[in-house]
Amino acid sequence: MKNKTSTILMIILFLLVFIALILIPLHKKVPVKKPPLVRGRIAIVIDDWGYSLNNLLIIEQIKQPLTCAILPNLKNSNPVMQKLNNLGFEIILHLPMEPKEKYNLENNTITSGMDAEAIDKIFAKDLLNITLAKGISNHMGSRITENIKSSTLVMIEAKKRKLYFFDSFVTKQSVCPALASKINIRFAKRDVFLDNQNDFEYIKKQLTILKNLARKKGTAIGIGHDRKNTLLVLKEMLGQLEKEGYKFVFLSQVVR
Repeated sequence: MKNKTSTILMIILFLLVFIALILIPLHKKVPVKKPPLVRGRIAIVIDDWGYSLNNLLIIEQIKQPLTCAILPNLKNSNPVMQKLNNLGFEIILHLPMEPKEKYNLENNTITSGMDAEAIDKIFAKDLLNITLAKGISNHMGSRITENIKSSTLVMIEAKKRKLYFFDSFVTKQSVCPALASKINIRFAKRDVFLDNQNDFEYIKKQLTILKNLARKKGTAIGIGHDRKNTLLVLKEMLGQLEKEGYKFVFLSQVVR
């Protein structure tokens, strides 16, 4: 009888130990991973795609989000759009607009004398070519973006097509920020030009200015161009900036 009781006690003890070993992990605190520190968000727009295919081999090596502004109705506009879209970049229409300076203008540039019907026709033609556009930006256009009437007509057409408006901010007298609020169109404007000088060290310096602005404001937007040096600097530096805590985003993620 004593041996039988001892055996039962041993079995009960074994079962209690077994149950404890099962339950202990369930109550063990699982360490909570802290989310990575985000120092600021950065959106980079690369302008003037469509003239050539020269820099596609460089940009395909960039893994961070970029927004690519493509000029319409050029020989390479549609092939470049397809390639950049396949690489996962965001596409916007780089809409030619009249500047105050004397430049050779692209075909179908929006000028200050145009009425709503003429601007509507340009939009329709351009968007048949740049079919994947999520927004528009002004190519040149200082005269238009200082003109309330012309800018209003452009924004109305963009809003009608559910596109956001990105002001390259080529003139400090731009009326677009205030006008966008009035028209209630999704909008953003450029903070920093990255490559006014086609020089590696200059572009790196401008990118540093952009990241510091993102850290200060929370979000910053830079514009570069479809140039070899610009894209090589981005290829070199964006990964390092990510390690520092900066998050790269598409322009559609920062327009308001």
